[in-house]
Amino acid sequence: MDTTVFPPDLKTGDEIRIVAPASVVKKEYIKKSIAALSSLGYNITLGRYVFSEHHQFAGTDSERISDFQEAIDDKNVKAVFCARGGYGSVRIINKLDFSSFNHFPKWVIGFSDITVFHSLINQKFSTITIHAPMPINSESLYFSKNLKCLDDLLKGKREEIKIPGHFLNRTGVCQGKLVGGNLSILCNLQATPYEINTQNAILFIEDIGEQLYHLDRMMNNLLLSGKLSNLNGLLAGGFADMQDKKRPFGKTAYEIVSDAVKEFAYPAAFDFPAGHIDNNTPFLLGAEVELKVSEQNTVLKYV
Repeated sequence: MDTTVFPPDLKTGDEIRIVAPASVVKKEYIKKSIAALSSLGYNITLGRYVFSEHHQFAGTDSERISDFQEAIDDKNVKAVFCARGGYGSVRIINKLDFSSFNHFPKWVIGFSDITVFHSLINQKFSTITIHAPMPINSESLYFSKNLKCLDDLLKGKREEIKIPGHFLNRTGVCQGKLVGGNLSILCNLQATPYEINTQNAILFIEDIGEQLYHLDRMMNNLLLSGKLSNLNGLLAGGFADMQDKKRPFGKTAYEIVSDAVKEFAYPAAFDFPAGHIDNNTPFLLGAEVELKVSEQNTVLKYV
């Protein structure tokens, strides 16, 4: 029996709380997002410490814990929108109480460092979350378009995502829970209570600013730990601003990912429009999906 939990669909007037659980975020990004979300008919509120600064963090650990916990516990809040990633979520994850999700699940939205929360909520509470742009992305040319996609997901409209094929794609059709997020975070969560479960899943990965050899090391971490062997499919998103040494590694980011799964027969799709790229398409994590990969295109459909 599938026990996956979809938080309640949102409607006009519902409250969305913006919190900053990781790095400092500029006020103008928050203000732009408030205006954009308000124009969609939502009531936008802010965590009391959302503009706080403590070194590189958006407030002290205790301040960020307080804001996130209040957002989780407040029954009037229907969605928790993370202001940005960066770094800091892993410092507070084990001090938060998500038990209210057993009775009052709500949407948690974000990406990058927010992968920490996706991993916990998807697995420990079988609750769907949304991988999506955040207020820090408000200056992207695609922000309005992707905010509309986010609005659709929040209101229960779940359309398929169709993209052109890629020369590294491995064709086929598969089905499973869509899990994953930022690759660096996923690897850092290995051997913790929040370690990702990839059994019969479709794994999405993305990253930014990593050395190519480090990407190879992370993919081998997943390979050696068995995380790649029990998949039903693989979805590679944006790998932005990847770095190389003077003596080149010799492969592109996608070639490194492709090489890591070459011994397996499941479908693999590349260049999915999500991650640290301008067109960061919102999608549901923890949801059951069908991935159909052909030479012409890739189609991701909720089932």
